Amino acid sequence: MTSENFGNFILMLLLAVIIIVIAVYVLKWLYRRSTKETAFVRTGFMGEKVVLNGGALVIPVLHEITPVNMNLIRIEVRRNETNALITKNRVRVDIAAEFFVRGASKRDMVAAAAQTLGRRTFQPNGLSDLLEGKFAGAMRTIAAQMTLEEMHEERNKYAAAVHTMASESLAANGLELETVAVVDLDQTRLEFFDPSNAFDA
Repeated sequence: MTSENFGNFILMLLLAVIIIVIAVYVLKWLYRRSTKETAFVRTGFMGEKVVLNGGALVIPVLHEITPVNMNLIRIEVRRNETNALITKNRVRVDIAAEFFVRGASKRDMVAAAAQTLGRRTFQPNGLSDLLEGKFAGAMRTIAAQMTLEEMHEERNKYAAAVHTMASESLAANGLELETVAVVDLDQTRLEFFDPSNAFDA
C-alpha cells in the first residue's frame, strides 16, 4: 500500500467516524423513547403516531408530542353532610371512596387520553377535578339502588357496581379504573337533613 493510498484510507476512516458520531448525536437528540411509566402521542408530519413501549423520531417544528402518564393515580371522592348520597330507603349517607386510575395500555386508549386530557394525566389535582363528577355520579346512582344497611353490609358489592359504571365513562378518556375502595361509610347526622327536601322529610 502506497503512502497516498494509506493517507486516503485514514481520511476515509476519519470521515466515517465523524459521520457515525454526528448520526449518533442527531439520533440521541431527535429519538424519543416511551417508558413503562410514560407513553406519548406524536402528531404533525406524517400524521399521528402512538408510541407505547417503543420510540419514534421527533423533529422540532415538524412534530408535537403529548405525553400520557401510565402510573396509578389515587383520586379520593367524599360526599357528606349537605352533599351526602341518598339511598334507596331515603336515608342520607356520608361516604368516602378512593378510585385508582391509570392510563390504559392500548394504542387507541392512549390516543384518547392524549386528546381529551393531554398533560393533565400528570397532574393528580387537575385530573381529580375533571373526573370527580363522573365518580360522584356513579356513587350516587348505585346508592339510590341500595339501602344503607345493604351498602354497609355489602361494601364490596357496592364498590363493584360503582367500578362497573365509572369504568364505562372513563374509557372515553383513555383511562382504566383499577380499583374502587370504600374507606368510610356512615349515616349523615340529622342536623344536615333539610325538612323542606322531599327525600329528607
